[in-house]
Amino acid sequence: MKTYQTGNIRNVVLLGSSKSGKTTLSEAMMYEGKVIDRRGTVEAKNTISDNTEIEQINQRSIYSTPLYTEFMDNKLNIMDTPGADDFIGGVISSFKVCDSGILVVNAQQGVEVGTEIFARYADTYKMPVVVAVNQLDAEKASWENTIDSLREAFGNKVVLVQFPVAVGAGFNGFIDVLTMKMYTFTDDNGTRVEADIPDQFKAQADEVLAALTEMAAESDEALMEKYFDAGELSREEIEKGLNLGFLQGSIMPTFCISARKDIGVKKLMEFMINVAPSPAQDNEPTKDGKSIPCSADGPTSIFIFKNALEQHLGDVAYFKVMSGKLTEGMDLINAENGNKERISQIFAVAGKKREKVSEMVAGDIGCTVKLKTVKSNQTLCAPGQDIIYEPIVYPQAKYRTAIKAVDEKDEEKLGEILNKAAAEDPTYIVQYAKELKQTILSGQGEQHINILKWQINNINKMEVEFMAPRISYRETITKVAAANYRHKKQSGGAGQFGEVHLLLEPYVEGAPQNNRFKVDGKEMVLNIKSKEEYTMDWGGKLEFYNCIVGGAIDARFMPAILKGIMEKMEEGPLTGSYARDIRVYVYDGKMHPVDSNEISFKLAARNAFKEAFRNAGPKIMEPICNIEIMVPGEYMGDVMSDLQGRRAMIEGMSSVKGFEVLKARVPLAELYKYSTTLSSLTSGRASFTMEMAEYQQVPADVQEKLLKAYQEEEKDE
Repeated sequence: MKTYQTGNIRNVVLLGSSKSGKTTLSEAMMYEGKVIDRRGTVEAKNTISDNTEIEQINQRSIYSTPLYTEFMDNKLNIMDTPGADDFIGGVISSFKVCDSGILVVNAQQGVEVGTEIFARYADTYKMPVVVAVNQLDAEKASWENTIDSLREAFGNKVVLVQFPVAVGAGFNGFIDVLTMKMYTFTDDNGTRVEADIPDQFKAQADEVLAALTEMAAESDEALMEKYFDAGELSREEIEKGLNLGFLQGSIMPTFCISARKDIGVKKLMEFMINVAPSPAQDNEPTKDGKSIPCSADGPTSIFIFKNALEQHLGDVAYFKVMSGKLTEGMDLINAENGNKERISQIFAVAGKKREKVSEMVAGDIGCTVKLKTVKSNQTLCAPGQDIIYEPIVYPQAKYRTAIKAVDEKDEEKLGEILNKAAAEDPTYIVQYAKELKQTILSGQGEQHINILKWQINNINKMEVEFMAPRISYRETITKVAAANYRHKKQSGGAGQFGEVHLLLEPYVEGAPQNNRFKVDGKEMVLNIKSKEEYTMDWGGKLEFYNCIVGGAIDARFMPAILKGIMEKMEEGPLTGSYARDIRVYVYDGKMHPVDSNEISFKLAARNAFKEAFRNAGPKIMEPICNIEIMVPGEYMGDVMSDLQGRRAMIEGMSSVKGFEVLKARVPLAELYKYSTTLSSLTSGRASFTMEMAEYQQVPADVQEKLLKAYQEEEKDE
């Protein structure tokens, strides 16, 4: 393969819902570029991109796959992405390295939730997108219904460049209004015949051309002025306006194709080569707010957007050359940790097909092997350069589960496997929750999690089990209470003695310091000698006041008292959850000249704190999540009913481009396997996002259940 210059590279991401035909389209594109001489099919499990065992079992894309084709003396890098929201991580990483997108729409389904989701992401990343209406050869295909759904979703941005002459089993050609020609396909290998537009289609072609001309004119003031004066534009002017509108994101040029029969694929590729932006138009933002031009003349830098462990190759790092030239044998520096990495080999990537090259220039995408310490989202650059590109920002996890090895002896190995998986796919989040005494695995959905389970079972040969994760509750108090505790132990020789009197009150941000209290009808006035304030690792505050007078407790024992209190806050008195937002006043106690020591006062403080806490109007607080659900209108009632059973608080409803958008606040405890339930309720047509919002007090009946459950757990122990 020759070295392609930056201006002759196009980086394109294929977007669309599952079963829209992205993988089939990528096969046709590689076939047209003669990278492959035979097109595979998903059903036959012989495609270039869906080449892993688990993808072939499921017959769909699970990972984003870098591909390439050579066409019109240009290199077209293609990212074939998953269509399910569960695997959105691969889509997001593809946005980082691509400059334009092809939104593939199934003509049998029209716009689906996934279509809308990916279009929104494209809009967020300011990526121009063309629409490819696929599967027009299918029995249930409808061009009119699909275009209607596109216009309902995206408005007048949808501009027809082509329209089919027939739909269904008879689909074998289309009218292209840019050329004002009809293209008929004589076989399933992209062989086409160009002809004049038949009379029965001329009126429709003129109408489509007029709409295209008007939209093209709106992209440029000079074109608009000429259009108003002359009432028409030349083909060159239409193409200029179309190009401008596409790059601005105000136009979504729409094509008709059958990827399976290779109909219209070449025209689509021609458009991407002629109109889609090259990386040369990029300025890549860096972490420190600067930007680096994507130019072969700059210093060498590459961005790692994907890592994978592959059989026979080991660790594979997929990269985009962000600036300069990358050559075999080049030494680069990991800008984050200062480690030197040698680029021993460079490959152009077409799924499982790799072609060794000696050089790649700015804008190109490839892979390398045997890097020592490189992870996704890291930058490698030439020595002496200090370049760190903005990292990929992945969406919040939507699914949580606890995971453990069936055989306890495998726990350490399981931890290594999970950490490796999270390095390869950053949308996996692995945490050992000390508070919960569980390893918590989070991801984008149950499918996403189950894929990892399959890998652990079948590749790592380890049995694991999932279970409902415990909830990170928080405990606090609502009123003032006091307690004292004497720890006394005598077992021959030196004994243990410590007595602590303390008072608790709720901590409220900004509330003034207090030294007068009323406890059990008695007035208490404390002499505050010192104050220590701590921000807890799990949120909230502890204020610790030393109010000891008369030497009742030596100052040397105060750290032990504080330690005892903190230990009990780490394992709260109600449910063993973290306690927060408390003021503690230690105001009295007793000690023994011989038997008092640090352990005695630590234990006395723990128990006094526990007793006072339970008398201080204790309450349990639970994590509340903000969720946003996008759902077709016909399923709205079912979704609402389900939310009501989850103690949800509905905060708003709106309509967006043919879908209902529902915003609610829901306790995290009620969201276990919610993605699965939502998919079941809506036949897979809804999607949602969630993020942690705050802690709120649980209802009284829920608190009672939690207290009983914890008491039973303590009995069992």
